[in-house]
Amino acid sequence: MQTTLFRNGRLPASLLAAATVTFLAGNIMATSGVAEESHPQPSGYVPSISDMMIATIQPRHERLWRAAKESNWDFAAYELGNLRGAFGRLGRAHPMHDGIAFPDMIETVTKDPLDELDRAVRARDATTFSKGYSDLTDACNSCHQALNHGVVAIGIPGAQSSDLNISNKPAP
Repeated sequence: MQTTLFRNGRLPASLLAAATVTFLAGNIMATSGVAEESHPQPSGYVPSISDMMIATIQPRHERLWRAAKESNWDFAAYELGNLRGAFGRLGRAHPMHDGIAFPDMIETVTKDPLDELDRAVRARDATTFSKGYSDLTDACNSCHQALNHGVVAIGIPGAQSSDLNISNKPAP
């Protein structure tokens, strides 16, 4: 009696699936060494605190304000979440700064104002939001002072295009 893999001229689906998985697994394993050699891994570059502040924290700080001023509470919630995440990434990227546990400092300085902002955004309360935003801005500036970067003064955005105060006048 002759056995055949084909029924009605077709390969059974289970056998076809097993062959496909085996083929793909073999190709992945065979090419994984080549892929590692031809695509080197990143060198471990970590952006400086200043780079992360300018690229991630400051823009979110400003967009959060502008969203709330436009009563776009959904976008304000989104940016508030992004701001919290950016502060967390900053702390993980720089666990120590001048002998200070940087994540702990960030948490201590920002927790209450961010929580206040979260309550305001959820309530869609512009008055509470303004107070919380002012408290966060003050907290940022107190941290800059503590780290001997008092020249970096963040203000509350106005008609200007940025919240960075470079006028040599005290932040509002």
